[in-house]
Amino acid sequence: MGEREHTGPQDRSLHAPVLLDEVIVALGTRDGERVVDGTFGAGGYSRALLEAGAHVIGIDRDPSVAPMADALAKAFPDRFRFASGRFSSLDDLAEGEDISAVVLDIGVSSMQLDQAERGFSFAKAGPLDMRMGQDDTSAADLVNDLAETDLGNLIFAYGEERASRRIARAIVAARNEAPITDTLTLARVIESAVGRKPGGGHPATRTFQALRIAVNSEFDELVAGLFAAERLLGEGGRLAVVTFHSLEDRIVKRFFDASKSAGTVSRHMPQIARIEPCWAPVRKPVKAGQAELARNPRARSATLRSAIRTAAPAREAHRTGLGVPGFKRGAA
Repeated sequence: MGEREHTGPQDRSLHAPVLLDEVIVALGTRDGERVVDGTFGAGGYSRALLEAGAHVIGIDRDPSVAPMADALAKAFPDRFRFASGRFSSLDDLAEGEDISAVVLDIGVSSMQLDQAERGFSFAKAGPLDMRMGQDDTSAADLVNDLAETDLGNLIFAYGEERASRRIARAIVAARNEAPITDTLTLARVIESAVGRKPGGGHPATRTFQALRIAVNSEFDELVAGLFAAERLLGEGGRLAVVTFHSLEDRIVKRFFDASKSAGTVSRHMPQIARIEPCWAPVRKPVKAGQAELARNPRARSATLRSAIRTAAPAREAHRTGLGVPGFKRGAA
């Protein structure tokens, strides 16, 4: 499960985002430039950018980030603005601003995991919620309402869980006895169904990831956010994206690759002209170094991809060629 920020044992109010130094280098922000932090969280990237002299617009749909946003607004009243909303609409939220760079840090933050009442963690007792914002559908709704086949398809597609059918069968059997409404109950059902290998990760990890992704429409948000950044940034603009599992990373990789993400190319039609890339150069992916892993093991799954905007016209938003996972209800 992707986890964005780490809380140290000495100060639980301090959230240090992963790959912070690498992100700042990738953005190459100069004094006075305007940057969008599309996934504000606890404000780690925003604070570092502000301290480097940038003007920052922080965006987040999670109302619990308000205290952190307020603190930055007081510390940098002339250079920080918070916008409540989804990063898929970042071009609208930053309309009229001359934006030079965008950073997106995808996934659930450790701040959210630490709040048991949010229901993100299988290790903490809490309601089976997982909503990042004010969405209508919770994880409990999916767990208790989806047909067994649909539930298995979701867990396989979004969690890459090979035991998805067995887990879905166990969930349906358990909910027939009583609705599953809390995190620990679901985690126990999954562990009973598939067992747990000594020294291995918790068997509920992938199922919780799949449910969280579905509840928050995370893949749709990621695709929309990438194309929003493409529309917002002019030539020379920089985009840095940190992902936490292979499904997200694949989408970002293909988005930056014009040959993979042309969008409207049909296999029945000849390629009329060379596709003009919207991003070049695209830098090699970056992983956390040993020093960061030693102080923050949660960074082990993080991957940073970044690129620079060309003068090519922004593309229409699409999913073609991006490898976006999906599942169909009612499919066997």
